[in-house]
Amino acid sequence: MEENEIKEENLNSEDKKENKLLKKPVLIWLGIVVIMLIAYFIIDAIKFQSTDDAYVETTTVSVAPKVSGQIVEVLIKDNQRVNEGDLVARIDDTDYKIRVEQMEAQYERALLNQQNAKANLNAANTNIEVAKKDLDRYKNLYEAGAVSKQTLDAAQAKYDSSKAQLVTAEQSLFSDNNSKVADADLKVLKAQKDQAEVNLSYTNIYAPQSGTVASRRVEKGMYVQIGTPLFTIVPDNVWVVANFKENQLRHMKPGQSVDIKVDTYPNKIFKGKVDSIQRSSGAKASLFPPENAVGSFVKIVQRIPVKIIFTEEIDPEEYNVVPGMSVVPKVRVR
Repeated sequence: MEENEIKEENLNSEDKKENKLLKKPVLIWLGIVVIMLIAYFIIDAIKFQSTDDAYVETTTVSVAPKVSGQIVEVLIKDNQRVNEGDLVARIDDTDYKIRVEQMEAQYERALLNQQNAKANLNAANTNIEVAKKDLDRYKNLYEAGAVSKQTLDAAQAKYDSSKAQLVTAEQSLFSDNNSKVADADLKVLKAQKDQAEVNLSYTNIYAPQSGTVASRRVEKGMYVQIGTPLFTIVPDNVWVVANFKENQLRHMKPGQSVDIKVDTYPNKIFKGKVDSIQRSSGAKASLFPPENAVGSFVKIVQRIPVKIIFTEEIDPEEYNVVPGMSVVPKVRVR
């Protein structure tokens, strides 16, 4: 019995030794993996800077009418694609056409009056020349005794009348400072006529740039005022605004490559690069910047907006990357 117990103890001790020997390589490899992971994260932290405070951004365009009136036609729908120059809506142009006709009539009448005034001035100049020659001739004849004093007085009266007509004709074209009154009035009417034609053209509302319709607030029959927002156009060109902590910008500069991960497409890495770094913090650029010169100051790590642009073309049919989407950019700083 004792010999059997001794043998069993020896066998158990040998099994334990073998188990310990088997576990050692596993622990060694596990330690190596842990060390490699730590090294990877350290190297990654040194070479890259990342933040989850980032989003897709663009500059939207609000479309508004330049004249007031009733909307008679709307040619767009929600989320519709439009191209620059497309007709998107029309305002009732009846009043604006009448205004153009009125201004054209006033302009043509003023032009005709100016032409008549110039013709009268030319005629007055001709008449005074003839009257002056007749007066000079009758003066010589009177001195020679060939005509009577009555004939000379008639010639003098004709000359004086011609001078009065010339003054009247000149006054229709010239003011006291010798500027052409008729020309000035004509220019004013021409400008008013041009403005009426421009206002008429504004009744047709066109897309100022290409993009997608968003926030549509216009319907047929609405009466709109100048500047009333009708809808917004979201352009195709988008970029990323990433708010990095100030201590992450030490080695960051424009031109560095960026891996962009959009939350909507977690399995896709978009390529980009740093375009520019804002010259102030987000808080400093806000409407009410913080005032740090107070007794209750608490230091807070500031965030600096960094603009990141895509360097690859994004197919909107496959990846619908739109403004406002959350992203995680990873900037290679080393």
